[in-house]
Amino acid sequence: MRPFLTANWTNLLLLNFEADKEVLKPYVPRHTELDDYQGITYVSLVGFLFENTRVKGIAMPGHRNFEEVNLRFYVRYKEGGNWKRGVVFIKELVPKPLITFVANTLYKENYATLPMAHHFQQLPEANFEVSYKWKLNNQWNHISAVADKAAVAIPAGSESEFILEHYWGYTQLGPGITGEYEVQHPRWKVFPVKDYNYHCDTLNLYGEQFVPVLEQAPRSVMLAAGSEIAVMPGRKIKG
Repeated sequence: MRPFLTANWTNLLLLNFEADKEVLKPYVPRHTELDDYQGITYVSLVGFLFENTRVKGIAMPGHRNFEEVNLRFYVRYKEGGNWKRGVVFIKELVPKPLITFVANTLYKENYATLPMAHHFQQLPEANFEVSYKWKLNNQWNHISAVADKAAVAIPAGSESEFILEHYWGYTQLGPGITGEYEVQHPRWKVFPVKDYNYHCDTLNLYGEQFVPVLEQAPRSVMLAAGSEIAVMPGRKIKG
């Protein structure tokens, strides 16, 4: 099957917060259920860079390289006796209105367009800094981290594996109908994070229900190297 979209996802920065299941239940698509790691339900604030983006093999001028920041949580779907582990997006931010239109129209995701920027900088002592920012109500929000630039493998059974090893996306398309799509990529390596910082206008961006979630300290901060990815055409789960 030919991918709908291909790209490189580069320097994925994830701030992972513990969330009350009651906050997330209204967003859980039909046929899926909340997933957890050692009893903890996570929400992740994620920034990364799209590079060399192509839709059905076609590169669109001015839309090949851009930032994305999203808020996501984790679900699972059982098919044929096996669990598929996936993500659900609360909202996805991009700087290009055409991307927002295509994603919202074809995949029924909740994209929004805001001014955005990123910054990658090499630092002394084999460190580097990654930051993503977005402008809301004339104020800049950001997530940033300083990490060791030597990437390491993700340990099996770890929190990092739970957060990063998801290959399915789910969204509610309508009453009783859930959309599913696959994201193909190799297993990523991670850069050990040494320090982080963030500021997010949670109330105006995500709503008051997420303020207690994102105003606490994250349980973990991760920086994945990323790779080439392929987003496959979606399908509908009915019933």
